[in-house]
Amino acid sequence: MRLTAPRRPRRVHVLLAAVAVVCATGGQAVASAQPDDGARLTEIRVHSDAMGRDIPVKVLRPADDGAPRPTLYLLNGAGGGEDAANWFDRTDVVDFFADKNVNVVVPMEGAFSYYTDWERDDPELGRNKWTTFLTRELPPRIDAQLGTNGVNAIAGISMAGTSVLSLAEAAPELYRGVAAYSGCAETSTDLGQLYIKLVVESRGGADTENMWGPLDGPGWAANDPIVNAEKLRGLALYVSSGSGIPGPHDRLDGPGIDGDVYTYANQMILGTTIEAAVNQCTHALAARLGELAIPATFDFQPVGTHAWPYWQDQLHKSWPMLGGVLGA
Repeated sequence: MRLTAPRRPRRVHVLLAAVAVVCATGGQAVASAQPDDGARLTEIRVHSDAMGRDIPVKVLRPADDGAPRPTLYLLNGAGGGEDAANWFDRTDVVDFFADKNVNVVVPMEGAFSYYTDWERDDPELGRNKWTTFLTRELPPRIDAQLGTNGVNAIAGISMAGTSVLSLAEAAPELYRGVAAYSGCAETSTDLGQLYIKLVVESRGGADTENMWGPLDGPGWAANDPIVNAEKLRGLALYVSSGSGIPGPHDRLDGPGIDGDVYTYANQMILGTTIEAAVNQCTHALAARLGELAIPATFDFQPVGTHAWPYWQDQLHKSWPMLGGVLGA
C-alpha cells in the first residue's frame, strides 16, 4: 500500500482553518531568517529521524536571555498548528510571555495524531512518532540551540490536553509541571474512544487502529492517562474544563466569532457538547488522582464551551503554577 505524505487537514467547523509555516532547513534545528516579533518569535525546523521529516516549530525567546532559561512546551489542538486554530493566531500568547523569562516551544504540525507514537503508518496521516519526537528528539536540540537550563514543563489544549498527560507519563523525568486544558483524560473507555474516533477518523480521515491497534486492545490502555495515573506522581499538575454551558465568551460578538453566525452556531452546538464530554473525563481524572493521593489543581468552571478564549484564560490562570515549577 502506498503511503501519502501527511495531508493538510480538511476544513472543520469548530476551531480549524489554514496557515503555512515557512522557514529554512538543513536537517537540524535552524533558525528562520525572518523572526516575527523583534527577534523574540522565531521559526525553526527540527529533523525527526523517527518520522523521517523536518518538523516546523515556533519558539518564543525569553524576555531576558542573558542566562540559561527554562522551557515550556505548548501544544496545539486537533489541527496541530497546521491551520489557523493555534496559539499564535487565536490567543495573546506572544504578548503574555513578553515579560517572562521562559522559552516557549510550539510544534506546528501533528494534526489529528494525538501526539503519540502510532503502531503503523497511516495512508492519510503518514508516519506519526510524536512521543519519540517530543520526548527524545526535540528537547536536546532545543536545549543545545537555545542554551536552556534543562528545566521543562508542558501544556496543551483539547486533543493535546490528553497528550500532555500521556507524554508526562511516558517521560516523567523530562517535565516538572503539566497543564491540560479541556482534554479527555480517558482513552480506554467508551467515552474516551468515541472522542478519539471523532478527532482521528471523522476529522482526520485516518484509522484509529493504526494508532494504538484494535479498540479495547492493550495499546489503548497503555496510553490512558487515568489507567497510568500513578506515573504522574511528583509532577505539578493543573487540569481544567468548562461545563459546556455557554459563558461570557460565547456571544455573537465574542472573540473568534466576531459576528459570524455560522461560527457562533457551531460553538453553541458542537462547542457545548464537546466541552460537556471532556468535563466528564476531567472529573474522572480528579477522582482517580484523589484515590491515589496525588496532588493536583483542578479548575472546573461552571460555564464555558470548547473554545480558544477559555484556553487563553486557563493559560493565564495556570501560569503561577507553571512559572513556579519552572523558576520563571
